[in-house]
Amino acid sequence: MTQVSRRTVLNSAGFAAAGLALPADSLAATAEGDETARLLGQSRILLKRAIVLTLDPAVGDFASGDVLIENGRIARIAPNIDASPDSAFIAELPNRIIIPGFVDTHSHSYQGLLRSLLPSGVVDPDYNRDIQNNLTLHYRPEDVYAGVLITALAMIDNGTTTIVDISQIAHTPEHSDANIRALQDAGIRAVFAYSRGAPGSRYPDDLIRLRTTWFNSTDQLLTVAMATSVDPKTFEFARRIGVRSVLHIRVDSGPLLALGRAGLLRPGDEFIHCTHLTPEAWALIRDTGGRTSHSPPLEMAMGHGYPAIQDCLDHGLRPSLSSDHSATVAQDMFGIMRTAFDLQRLAILQRAMRKEQNLPPLLKPRDVLSFATIEGARCAALDSKIGTLTPGKEADLVVLRADRFDTWPRNNAYSTVASLMNPGHVEAVFIAGKAKKWRGSLVGVDAARVLGMVEQSRNEVLRRGNFTVPLLG
Repeated sequence: MTQVSRRTVLNSAGFAAAGLALPADSLAATAEGDETARLLGQSRILLKRAIVLTLDPAVGDFASGDVLIENGRIARIAPNIDASPDSAFIAELPNRIIIPGFVDTHSHSYQGLLRSLLPSGVVDPDYNRDIQNNLTLHYRPEDVYAGVLITALAMIDNGTTTIVDISQIAHTPEHSDANIRALQDAGIRAVFAYSRGAPGSRYPDDLIRLRTTWFNSTDQLLTVAMATSVDPKTFEFARRIGVRSVLHIRVDSGPLLALGRAGLLRPGDEFIHCTHLTPEAWALIRDTGGRTSHSPPLEMAMGHGYPAIQDCLDHGLRPSLSSDHSATVAQDMFGIMRTAFDLQRLAILQRAMRKEQNLPPLLKPRDVLSFATIEGARCAALDSKIGTLTPGKEADLVVLRADRFDTWPRNNAYSTVASLMNPGHVEAVFIAGKAKKWRGSLVGVDAARVLGMVEQSRNEVLRRGNFTVPLLG
């Protein structure tokens, strides 16, 4: 694998300056490249003749519809929109399904270096011992950049346009800057939930500097929150500087109830996992305007407890979905939707077999697609901008191929997306109207250079942590 100077990459002015972006003239080498160049050069884009699932009841869905993007926003959705090739980039997309971009509301993105490192690990002792209390401590800023970058690019490749990034890697201000720079360079929409670092870090005080440096505009893809702990002082700090709190909470409801009694919870706070909480804790989240994030594959595989999808629904809330990290499971929203769908239905159908009465309704494919899109946007406090295909919102959307052997013939569009598809069906991804993936390939990314940089950082972190992974074990 080609060796790349990580420090050169990190200290660059941006993605292109680091040599990670393809030069513009390389796009003109083929007919497809020429098409991509024209797409990137247009502020008016018309996607035609696709199935359009807007997730907005007021707009409705279209068996065959056109989506017009103007200056990064959805301008119009209709059965037929006319435009001249001189005034817009026009793409005919028969046998495609257009959906809002997925929103992953809980990702430890820096751990992109550690994929499959804990193939059968559980949260305690394996994850806490090997990742939190060993390898994480050996990250340098350039390793943070590499890990977050590969995660963000993979998310885009898989159809996820927005993440809530909780990278517990703020060892120094330089580590935090590298984290944010990687999100920015990847071009993903993200909530940077500033989190703790190694002992002696400047958490939480450095968040004041970060807000001024990186988040002084509301007209950007990156927004900020704070990953708090159950220590009331972290919530007090978040309240004092006016940011939302993002909190991991499971099994023990006592600390959450104490935060509620102290009056520290606010509308828009995010609560992650929420497994085995008491009815009182669920009522507190609901009544204070909180949102919840659930990672069913990870929670089942690593021992976080029984996923709380039904608990959330039973208490009048709508869940969002998240991947957590890829050290053990895939960061694949299709798989996460499918797991949530199957698990909820299994639990309810088992109760029906036991002759229980007044059962909750079974989830439908549309439900889990809404969890992965608009409910994720609400959890990330971004639903005024994204989450549905609504005229006026920013154009975060995904184009899915529905003419493959594993999805053909089309019958029900929602079931095709939520029950049959996988990341291999993601043909195009737009974030704020900009093409990030087109015709099946990420746009403007030198894949070999990124992979080389990531491998180099992975090797260094594992060496410093004296950690080995059996390739075939």
